[in-house]
Amino acid sequence: MIYRSAKSWRKAASKRVVLFGMSGLGKTHVSNILRASGDWFHYSVDYRIGTKYMGEHISDSFKREAMTLPYLRDLLMSDSIYIASNITFENLAPLSHYLGKPGDPSKGGLEIDEYMRRQDLHRQAEISAMNDTSHFVERAKDIYGYDNFVCDTSGSICEVVDPSDPNDPVLTTLANTALLVWIEGADDHANELARRFDRAPKPMYYQPDFLSAKWAEYLVEANVAADKVDPNDFVRWTFRKALSNRQPRYEAMSKWGVSVTADELSQVESSDDFNNLIAQALERR
Repeated sequence: MIYRSAKSWRKAASKRVVLFGMSGLGKTHVSNILRASGDWFHYSVDYRIGTKYMGEHISDSFKREAMTLPYLRDLLMSDSIYIASNITFENLAPLSHYLGKPGDPSKGGLEIDEYMRRQDLHRQAEISAMNDTSHFVERAKDIYGYDNFVCDTSGSICEVVDPSDPNDPVLTTLANTALLVWIEGADDHANELARRFDRAPKPMYYQPDFLSAKWAEYLVEANVAADKVDPNDFVRWTFRKALSNRQPRYEAMSKWGVSVTADELSQVESSDDFNNLIAQALERR
């Protein structure tokens, strides 16, 4: 770890962290607090994925839809209109929409092979975006003068690394650049996340072997053909299983850094609060 103690953290002229954990536990919220302080650069991995690495795929999907409508087709073919996604740190809907859900096309579902292809594109994009972290640390300092840096990771980071491998290329790069900080949720957090997901099921990235196994299991359990699957029903059914699958992977990743609880993080209201929390986490370790 680049900070070995609370003392080294407090004395460091440059504080750099990588926040990871389940989506919805406060990574982006705290990153926004740090950015608003004026002393921290906020690097959003999801934003980087949706702009640098998936942006062309996303905009091309919009254009394919536009080409099916004669009015828009003529305008697009004559370069009279410009079609692009408008991804922001707070609104990643274009990326989620492109990732999609598998199932019945009449309900907005994707054919499973196309869905798996998009999943693989996301995997490659996430790895690339994570590996860009050190570049953005330098860029933040060189261009904007920021010494402090927070990397706000995707909830699926645990799906693209192997924490049991001491030479995992992504984790090694991150650990040499910043302090990894796991935001640990309790059972009640998982239950609340599941309730939120039930109300508004969203596309997710899944580890390929896990996804293939759950897709096959769902088809048997629901006794339904692949092209008749209700996309929302499938992702709802899969969500809790995905949370259970991710928990031990997050926990293994925490050995590469420190951990704080979601409840502790929810008390952070300023950069000073955050600095104190990380110091406490280092003391506990």
